[in-house]
Amino acid sequence: MVDKKVVIVGGGVAGAILAKNLQHHANVTLVDPKEYFEIPWANLRALVEPSVAERIVINHREYFTKGDLVTSSAVNISETEVFTEDGSEIAYDYLVIATGHKEPIPKTRTERIDQFKEGNEKIKSASSVLIVGGGPTGVELAAEIAVDFPDKKVTIVHKGSRLLEYIGPKASSKTLKWLRSKKVDVKLEQSVELESHSDGNKTYLTSLGETIEADAHFLSIGKPLGSAWLRESFLKDDLDADGRVKVDEYLRVKGRGNIFAIGDITDVQEIKQGVYAQAHALLVAKNLKLLTEGGSKEPKLGTYKVQAPISIVSLGRKIGVAQFPFMTILGRFPGIIKSGDLFVGKTRKGLGLEANVKKA
Repeated sequence: MVDKKVVIVGGGVAGAILAKNLQHHANVTLVDPKEYFEIPWANLRALVEPSVAERIVINHREYFTKGDLVTSSAVNISETEVFTEDGSEIAYDYLVIATGHKEPIPKTRTERIDQFKEGNEKIKSASSVLIVGGGPTGVELAAEIAVDFPDKKVTIVHKGSRLLEYIGPKASSKTLKWLRSKKVDVKLEQSVELESHSDGNKTYLTSLGETIEADAHFLSIGKPLGSAWLRESFLKDDLDADGRVKVDEYLRVKGRGNIFAIGDITDVQEIKQGVYAQAHALLVAKNLKLLTEGGSKEPKLGTYKVQAPISIVSLGRKIGVAQFPFMTILGRFPGIIKSGDLFVGKTRKGLGLEANVKKA
């Protein structure tokens, strides 16, 4: 029997986990503009400890050993093919859209690791650092710098009325108190006009007219969804007003029998974070195994249950703030769960790799 063709567009958390789990059950093609998978919830640690990048930036070919890899961006799709920027036309029986968020990162693993080294040098050579954005990325970066480099002046400017607006206010207030205990200056309900800032000028102006002196800045605001390429495709009406792909309980694009969407790109009403993207991937891997096995009977597909709003934000190496359905905790307990290894060893093992990178 000829294997069914499954094309996965996007090599982030959801796409990588799916490719790894499906590669021996179908003829899988992974389409991704970069040659590697990156463990995103650990990349801020790599800015203060560059050796971490060696463990979190993983060439796709390390875990995805059997299928085809197309290193290019998808630009359009038909009901039978995916078209890529490099001119490839890839036929599919089943398509999985996992393009998450779009961000300008380099093509090769070496270039990406070098970026972390450059970011580390930028932090080390600065006596003061400005972080624009008080979501999970901005908060975790501020905490990493404050813990590893306590002598540096760290400022967060956030346009919202509280930090970590995607979770509850208790987590926000506990986090704000902790950051201020580490002498991080947090300015809420303000923005920074970065366009007016020029290299060499260390003064930044906020929307309220405050001036901030900083040797370096990091932009930690939301990334755009990776769905723009679908707006000209035959799936254009399957996007909601925010650009998310509308899916059913099986994580299939609504009304489409052979097209799935997983990860942050979906309209599933839950916090968008890696643990849920992994759950999407594992469910769709199970469903695609059933669908590609063939047989005369219609398989009973697994359904996805929306997850409760659980989130852990790491605050340096030992402390974290956790929101569970019935409580919010800041301290060592959430830190033990996440902050030490940031789930890197567990994620690598889930991809069939050693927890640590072997020295050459």
